[in-house]
Amino acid sequence: MTRTVQSVLDRHADGVPCGELAADFREHRRWTGDDPLLLLAEAAAATTGQGFVDGIEPTVSRFREAFVATGRVDSFADLAALERDDDDLVAVFGARRKRHVLREAARVLADRPEPDDLDALIEWASAADHYRYDTDPIGSVAGVGPSSFQYLRQLAGIETIRPVPAVVELIDAVDAELEPSPLDTGTALRTIASGEWLAIGSSYTALELDRLAWWTATDADERAAIREIHDTPLGTDSRD
Repeated sequence: MTRTVQSVLDRHADGVPCGELAADFREHRRWTGDDPLLLLAEAAAATTGQGFVDGIEPTVSRFREAFVATGRVDSFADLAALERDDDDLVAVFGARRKRHVLREAARVLADRPEPDDLDALIEWASAADHYRYDTDPIGSVAGVGPSSFQYLRQLAGIETIRPVPAVVELIDAVDAELEPSPLDTGTALRTIASGEWLAIGSSYTALELDRLAWWTATDADERAAIREIHDTPLGTDSRD
């Protein structure tokens, strides 16, 4: 079965830089670098299902310009202290859901014992249990579902997979090519479990499978646009 899973995934992954895409997350080589405020802002911006190029990127860029670059927000504690209806916050994020998730998640992380915000984010993400996400202090925040929960953990560098439509599509396609298997995308948690089962039975990690799913579900022009954003990190001269 292991060789069968491997061979099926290899066919789907042919020509896809799965390892490199996953390493970008693990090593914080994406456009936000390892700035914990920007990582949290990206996760919050993604909670309403906006696209990356037209929604998430401009939101996080505005957040950096209005709050981080000006020194108004320098920590999770500063972020948590903002009023939900702060004029600048509304101008940056718009939707109340995104503002609520941003502030409440920042409050949880600010209350952790780690003295450094990035360490606090990574330690939370490392210990978080996606199968009990709704009892987690961040997972229980209104507006945070299993996909948002997993995305924040990925942004922190954790090897995990999201139960998003692209992943469901990949798992269903692999399931159709295998002999009877336990793969099941009927719920978000079963989708995550199925991704983990594929990772156990192959050389691909859960995060690599997530990136494979994203790649195969995204057209080449959009991938190129996203790559260009990641190749020009926030705060560099070419952006500022």
